[in-house]
Amino acid sequence: MGAGHSHGGPSGHGHGHGTAGAAHRGRLRIALLIALVLLVAELVGAWLTGSLALLADAGHVATDAVGIGLALLAIHVANRPTSERRTFGLARVEILAALANCVLLLGVGGYILVEAVHRLREPAEVPGGLTIVFGVVGLLLNLVSLSLLMHGQRESLNVRGAFLEVLADTLGSVAVVIAALVILTTGWQRADTVASLAIALMIVPRTVRLAREALEVLLEAAPRDVDIAAVRRHITDLPGVTDVHDLHVWTITSGLPVLSAHVVVEQETLDAVGHERMLHELQGCLGEHFAVEHCTFQLEPHGHAAHEPRLCH
Repeated sequence: MGAGHSHGGPSGHGHGHGTAGAAHRGRLRIALLIALVLLVAELVGAWLTGSLALLADAGHVATDAVGIGLALLAIHVANRPTSERRTFGLARVEILAALANCVLLLGVGGYILVEAVHRLREPAEVPGGLTIVFGVVGLLLNLVSLSLLMHGQRESLNVRGAFLEVLADTLGSVAVVIAALVILTTGWQRADTVASLAIALMIVPRTVRLAREALEVLLEAAPRDVDIAAVRRHITDLPGVTDVHDLHVWTITSGLPVLSAHVVVEQETLDAVGHERMLHELQGCLGEHFAVEHCTFQLEPHGHAAHEPRLCH
């Protein structure tokens, strides 16, 4: 007695549209090129100056490059056609890439923290002038990458992972420059180590936040911008609808929320307006008030719910 309805939803024949990250593929490629150039420059700078802050920044850039590369690979895989076995395709690979970026960031941060503690005990001589040069170069290149990824990070967790890595590296470049200025003006060599500690500590809160968002998607939690109670209220406010159960809202990947629900409708209403019109009204209600386009509804008469297993009410 059920009926399904969906607009633009995934099927076994292909995606209705690409993932949110796909629209920013070109910008990610440019950001990857910038990251590779910067990585070489800062590794050379760290070797010439012995600066731990520059090495920490180079570590950030290395994870930038790997992270952006993962993001591009994930976009390519996520936008491959769907199949009979993978009805949503591989769209969720983007979320796995975002989570992998978190692991990389935490790993680099941990290494820098350990090395910084060692340097605090035995500070190394760091030439401030040369360190400033490499720090400024890094800052300028990172600002270019940030401007490229600024818009996309609002739409895709995958792009946001890359954006946060570049942002952390930008702050790292600022720390490098400040530390070098302190060394030049005061001769306090530990400033370089303190800067590296600051760089490592800047990674943690942003990385944890991104990891939490990625895990929420993987655990199929409802999107934060979708009020389930409000969705339920809008559905039951439609004429003839008496109840809704098995209401589920989750996210396949960034920009692709989906919804399914069993909607109990009075038989008189179904007879009067028909299934098709009822489905259009449900879709129109959600499309107007909520950012969920991929919806599947099962229309039921009273009493049918007692004959089916339910995960939730």
